[in-house]
Amino acid sequence: MAVAPFSEIPPQFQTTRRRLAWWYTGVTAVLLLLFASGFYLYVRGTLIERVDDTLSHVAEVVERSLVLEPALPSPNWTGYQVNVEASFRNPPEAVEDDRIDLEWFNPTGELLWSTWSEVLTIPIHLDAGGETVEISPDVWLRQLTDRLEVNGEVLGYLRISHPWFEVTKPTRQLGIDLAGGISLMVGLVAAIGWFLSRLAIEPIRASYQQLKQFTADASHELRNPIALIQTNVQVALADPTPDLQEQRQQLEVIERLTQRLGRLVDDLLFLARQDSGMVQTQFQPCPLDAVLMAVVEEQGAIAAAKSLQLTLDLGSERQAELPGSEPFTLLGDYDQLVRLFTNLVGNSIVYTPPGGSISIHLIHTQRQGLSELQVLVQDSGVGVPADALPRLFDRFYRADPSRQRDPTPSSGSSTGTGLGLAIAQAIAQNHQGTIRVESQPQVGTTFTVTFPGFKTEVSLPSETAKSV
Repeated sequence: MAVAPFSEIPPQFQTTRRRLAWWYTGVTAVLLLLFASGFYLYVRGTLIERVDDTLSHVAEVVERSLVLEPALPSPNWTGYQVNVEASFRNPPEAVEDDRIDLEWFNPTGELLWSTWSEVLTIPIHLDAGGETVEISPDVWLRQLTDRLEVNGEVLGYLRISHPWFEVTKPTRQLGIDLAGGISLMVGLVAAIGWFLSRLAIEPIRASYQQLKQFTADASHELRNPIALIQTNVQVALADPTPDLQEQRQQLEVIERLTQRLGRLVDDLLFLARQDSGMVQTQFQPCPLDAVLMAVVEEQGAIAAAKSLQLTLDLGSERQAELPGSEPFTLLGDYDQLVRLFTNLVGNSIVYTPPGGSISIHLIHTQRQGLSELQVLVQDSGVGVPADALPRLFDRFYRADPSRQRDPTPSSGSSTGTGLGLAIAQAIAQNHQGTIRVESQPQVGTTFTVTFPGFKTEVSLPSETAKSV
């Protein structure tokens, strides 16, 4: 899809684009922050859990290595005490290599042994899950204090300390990495969001431009007949001695203008309902040959008045090859199909000079095992320039307004308003069909309408078997 330069986008769409980009960036930033916060907390919790597991393991090893001895050498005394010298034989340096410090306190909380070079002034605080304490503004420890009991008697307290920087250092680096990554991602999302917002508003901008053009064209088409009606009424009212014959002619002009205005309003209403999905299509088995016969019957008199030859070929030889079936039946709305082909035939009548010909061919084909119905409307008219073909089905579009046109369009068609082909295309698409056009200036134009076929064993009315 082609993207218009930003300078060509109206100011209201520029504001919308900025808002969309901000929303893209803001939502992505919030999601990234939530993810990063969750990941950071998970990693931090994992590191703390590893430190606490290490402290618990050291506590178990130390407690199993404690040497107990009777508190008094009396046979009636069953108390025990910890032999500090025998229990803690390893020098402090050996423990410091593991960056874990031990402290042993007697039951009254007095420090008896420590691996610290300086005594910590931290009171004993029992916490089975471990706690974080501050030694100085730059030094934090993770500590676990365990109470040793034998037969309900407290023998002492073992406190194990682990450096907290093993948690803070990696988490600080992780925070820096996450902040940098989030900043980079948010910047990329902002740039991508700015580009995607441009793509997002492009269909809206195109629809807005089409709506502006449609409104301008509709206003122009409505303004002309209204102005002419008003002029004729003013002239009739200004005549002090009105002539009955002149008044009749003015009323006839007003009647033609109101009919034209009514057709235009009906066409606009149909397209508006089609765009909004309000058109209620009554799909049922519909004989397409009967539809074309009705169109030819209605348009035949208009074609004859212009000295045009209008013919219909139903492909009877193909129908004879398929006995017991109706090859020209499809699921559709009879009235809408009549309107579709009335518009196509009416368009050909308008742009075919006197003495020309218009032929309609109905063909039943098979493509990739699927049944298809094709209707070709061919004329020997003035044709359409190649550069105008892509816009031929646009609303209110006329390939060459200077071409000769019929001032009194056929009844039931939209010829003269620039909506006939747009309505034809809308009806074809509503029936899951396609319509395409081929044309050469001064040679003629061919409209090809293709529908998916619908085979039925039900006999159709005898009128459908008539040849035209």
